Amino acid sequence: MPISASLSGLGDQYAEFNVYIGNIPTFSEYSSNGGIKPLSTGEINAIGLACGNGWRKVFNVYAKLLFALNAENIVSLQGAKSWQDFREHVLLQNSSNTSLLFLPPQLNNIKQQNNNVVHIIMGKTYAKSLTLPHLLTWLDHEFSINIHNKLVVCPYFDYRQLSNIKIMRLVKLIKQLRET
Repeated sequence: MPISASLSGLGDQYAEFNVYIGNIPTFSEYSSNGGIKPLSTGEINAIGLACGNGWRKVFNVYAKLLFALNAENIVSLQGAKSWQDFREHVLLQNSSNTSLLFLPPQLNNIKQQNNNVVHIIMGKTYAKSLTLPHLLTWLDHEFSINIHNKLVVCPYFDYRQLSNIKIMRLVKLIKQLRET
């Protein structure tokens, strides 16, 4: 299914934490809506059940990342007591400050639009398919950064690829972007 005819993302359309992924859930409710759809409580679980363990891992790692960012006072958990609670009751919902986008980032003058917005591209393979590498400074074979555009490329949101140690590295990179 062509992405242009389908949903462009899930979450808060005004999010400061925008994560870009190269695929879209194959869940009929999300296949042709267009725009960014905020989720409600229980929908992350429904997507995981309908679309498989891979999507559950994406949501879990995203929630863990934001929970770690909260420890650095970079993001608010909005009363959530654990990353699981944040995932179920805040992540990708209206006013959550989070989005999961299925289209490439639009990098024209990003820094001038909102200094707090961070763009995270999930996976080196996806990032390279976007023809962005000339804009990126590769720190190693897994992470790259573009400070001007507040853009980070990191491993795919999966426990094996983006382990807890790598989540902490990503937190440091995001903190660096927010401070510039």
